[in-house]
Amino acid sequence: MQDRDLLVITRDKIYTDEQLQDYVESLTRMLFYAESMDNFCIANEILDLNRYKLINRPFRIKQIISEPEKPFVFIVNKN
Repeated sequence: MQDRDLLVITRDKIYTDEQLQDYVESLTRMLFYAESMDNFCIANEILDLNRYKLINRPFRIKQIISEPEKPFVFIVNKN
């Protein structure tokens, strides 16, 4: 897992340093899986205005992302 800077904002609850460290570690573990390439391809699709196509197959999205950037090809979040 990678180290990252996280800003944790709490509301009316005071954590000890140990509790806060445990909380940050659990967030880091969750983000590691949530930010995977497979999940990225599931949550996004490609809008190709050159071909007037909407691409939503994960395998094809991975291919397009790994290619050099082309004009008028956009990554769009499905949300």
